[in-house]
Amino acid sequence: MQENQLAGHLSVFITILIWGTTFISTKVLLVDFTPLEILFFRFSMGLLALMLIYPQRLKVTDNKQELYFAGAGLCGVTLYFLLENIALTYSMASNVGVISCIAPFFTALFSYCFLGGEKLRANFLLGFGAALFGISLITFNSSTSFQLNPLGDFLAVLATIVWAAYSIFTKKISAYGYNTIQMTRRIFAYGLVFMLPALFFLDFRVGLERFANPVNLFNIIFLGLGASAMCFVTWNFSVKLLGVVKTSIYIYLVPVITVVTSVIVLKEQITLLAIVGSVLTVSGVFISDSQNGLKLLANLVRKR
Repeated sequence: MQENQLAGHLSVFITILIWGTTFISTKVLLVDFTPLEILFFRFSMGLLALMLIYPQRLKVTDNKQELYFAGAGLCGVTLYFLLENIALTYSMASNVGVISCIAPFFTALFSYCFLGGEKLRANFLLGFGAALFGISLITFNSSTSFQLNPLGDFLAVLATIVWAAYSIFTKKISAYGYNTIQMTRRIFAYGLVFMLPALFFLDFRVGLERFANPVNLFNIIFLGLGASAMCFVTWNFSVKLLGVVKTSIYIYLVPVITVVTSVIVLKEQITLLAIVGSVLTVSGVFISDSQNGLKLLANLVRKR
C-alpha cells in the first residue's frame, strides 16, 4: 500500500514538473501556430505514440462507461487545452500558470457534489476566497501601463473548471480497472473527434513546413510525447492510486514552475502586484487544503 502511494506521488510530481513548463512551449509555438493547430498536432502525436506503445484494443461494452470516456475527452483534451491555448494569446504565461492552481478547488467541489467526497470545510472556503482575490490581482497586474488582459485570465479560470470536470470523469473511469494507457488513448481519441468540427470553422492549416524550424519541432515533440502521451498516462495512474483530490493538490506547484520558467525563458517582467497575487493564490490553496488551516491563521493573528 505504501509503495503504491509512493509511486502515485512520484508519478504526479513528474507530471506537474513537466506540465508547469508547457505554458512556455505553447507560448513559443503561438508565434507560428494558432491555438487549435497546436492542440491538434499535440494530441495527434500523443495518440499515435500511445497506439504504438500499447496497440491492444480497449473493449468497452457499457454505454455509460463510453459516455464517461467521451466526457473526459471533451473536457480534458478539447475544451481545457483550447481554452488554455487561447488564454495564452491574450495573457502572459505566468498569469495562466498561476491561475491554473485553483483547479483543486473546483475538483474538491465537484468531488463532493458528484463522488460523495469530503464536505467543504470552513478553511477550504477561506482559502478559496484568498486565492480568488489573488487571481484578481494577477488579472490586473499590468496597471502601470494600463494594458489589462482580463479576457485571457477569465478563459484560464474557465479552463480550471473544465479540468475539474475531467478529473471527475477519470476518477469514474479508473474504477473500471482498465489499463491506464488504453484508457488515456481512448480519451485522446474522443478529444480529437470533438476537435474535428472546430478545424472547419476556426483558423487551421496543416503547414508542415513550419516544423522545419527546430524550435517549433522541439516544442511540439515536447508537448505531444512528453506533456500529452506520457503525462496524461502518469496523471491518470496517480488518480487511480491516490484519488482525484489528493492528486490535484500537486497542481499547486504549477505556478511556481511556470513563473520561474517564464522569467528565465521568455524574459517576462513580473510586477509587484503579480507577485502579491501569486503569493495570495498559493497561500489560499495551502490554507484550503490544510486540516488545521483556521488554527494556523488564528495563531498567526495572535502573534501579531
